[in-house]
Amino acid sequence: MNIRLYHPDSILENNTSLLSKEHTHYIVNVMRLKRGSNLNFFNKNGEWKSEIIFLNKDRVEVRFLEKIKEAKNLSRTEIAICLVKKNPMDTILQKATELGVGKIIPIVSERTEVKELNIDRAKKIVIEATEQSNQLIPPEITKVIKLKDFLKTFDETSKLLFADVNSKDILKIDDLKNSKSLCILIGPEGDFSPVERESILKNRAVKPFTLSRNILRSDTAVISAISLVNFINNFN
Repeated sequence: MNIRLYHPDSILENNTSLLSKEHTHYIVNVMRLKRGSNLNFFNKNGEWKSEIIFLNKDRVEVRFLEKIKEAKNLSRTEIAICLVKKNPMDTILQKATELGVGKIIPIVSERTEVKELNIDRAKKIVIEATEQSNQLIPPEITKVIKLKDFLKTFDETSKLLFADVNSKDILKIDDLKNSKSLCILIGPEGDFSPVERESILKNRAVKPFTLSRNILRSDTAVISAISLVNFINNFN
């Protein structure tokens, strides 16, 4: 399988491009490719087979040869996740991307210990996960938002799928129909406060559901919830 790299700028067949310092270092020093080597570049418009036409230690130029994959529709699954510490947050970003979400919304709630997210680092993680998982479009990562503001501005033509530790309802096919998007809401370590939970359940677009009889870590809950929605969507 060819090396796949994300190219955010437009790609035109038979055009050439000078690569970024990061891609140049990767190609020259990590993968040790040579002039004439093939690799693929992709973005939201598709994927192109490419050839290295010039290479030295600090400059790589490629030619885009032919389009080999067409763009796909954007995923309508989103994840709204209360921030957690660095290592589990990295796992969440990576696995949510691999499982095909279209948007990641970082949230601060009353019991959220972490209040900020390094957006540049987060984007790098999701781009690498997109490259690895044979997808074309890295998920959008929004600015960090407070839970109350998220609920206030939530588009009610979408569905808010609330992974609620107190719920006994299971998610069904009908719960995922007739919605512009499906936004999975995962709480912080220690769960939402009673006041926050009440605010969530008041939202007209909300569908609370159970994930497990056990208490799950945030990263485990994210993987389980997205996998469940993906599984149900396959029958929808």
